[in-house]
Amino acid sequence: MQGAFAEHVRALESAGARTRLVRSAADLDGLDGIVLPGGESTTMTMLMERMGLLEPLRGAIQQGMATLATCAGMIVLAREVTDGMADQKGLGLLDVAVRRNGYGRQVDSFEAQLKVEGMNGKTFPGVFIRSPLVESTGAVTVMAEHDGHPVAVRQGRIIALCFHPELTNDLRLHREFVRLAMAQR
Repeated sequence: MQGAFAEHVRALESAGARTRLVRSAADLDGLDGIVLPGGESTTMTMLMERMGLLEPLRGAIQQGMATLATCAGMIVLAREVTDGMADQKGLGLLDVAVRRNGYGRQVDSFEAQLKVEGMNGKTFPGVFIRSPLVESTGAVTVMAEHDGHPVAVRQGRIIALCFHPELTNDLRLHREFVRLAMAQR
């Protein structure tokens, strides 16, 4: 509904996936996985609630739907948003506490080479744009860190990133998500 979904579609299709946009609860039927893209987390959750998608999406992810969450998508999934709007609703399914825009404003955007678990020692180009900062973690596996903070985590069939892999030409993380989505639940 909002965010960098077109860029994810391009990356997923380049990684061999068939895609469709999800704008209603009925659109969740038959999906193997879903991407919660970067964008504006408050707007995303308001739109999901208005369209009757928030609770069905929560249920689908709780039941094991593979999920890739980038930037604002991570905020939407987080169990705690330390500086969110007072009435901001989220899914609360990812055992992390995040601070919105924790890496700064738009002008503070940056790229960093990240050592991501499972990349055979090769770095991944992390693009950070108004990214959330993970302040604490619970039952997640940290896949990558930057300056001592987790920037990529995995919890079951959820992969959540503080950065934007869809803004690079590197398809490794999208390929991993496609593999995860195609694996048995």
